[in-house]
Amino acid sequence: QVQLVESGGGSVQSGGSLRLSCAASGYTNSRNCMGWFRQVPGKEREGVACITSDGSTNYADSVKGRFTISQDNTKKTLYLQMNSLKPEDTAMFYCAADAPRYYRRGYYCQLNRFDYKHWGQGTQVTVSS
Repeated sequence: QVQLVESGGGSVQSGGSLRLSCAASGYTNSRNCMGWFRQVPGKEREGVACITSDGSTNYADSVKGRFTISQDNTKKTLYLQMNSLKPEDTAMFYCAADAPRYYRRGYYCQLNRFDYKHWGQGTQVTVSS
């Protein structure tokens, strides 16, 4: 049984940083993608960043240059380093796993929530102005 457990959320002032972690267990499909999504009440869950098994990344335009996704395959942990946080980044952040890789001049992942089979419970990030 796949389990994804997020940690690292919290409250921070605008311009601050947080690092989210997602510990994966029971997940054996290491060739597929993992990602981070976020959701605020009343809105659809949106993709933030994803990463393929070989390290190719994809980011939402709203976080490019501020967020960095990475993974430690030995520890089976996914990370999201968030810098220069803004109040509009306030959301519940979710870790997701087991999405297909796509190929065009190299493997890449997509920020389509319907691609991902497994989800964590979420960790809240609140950014105050």
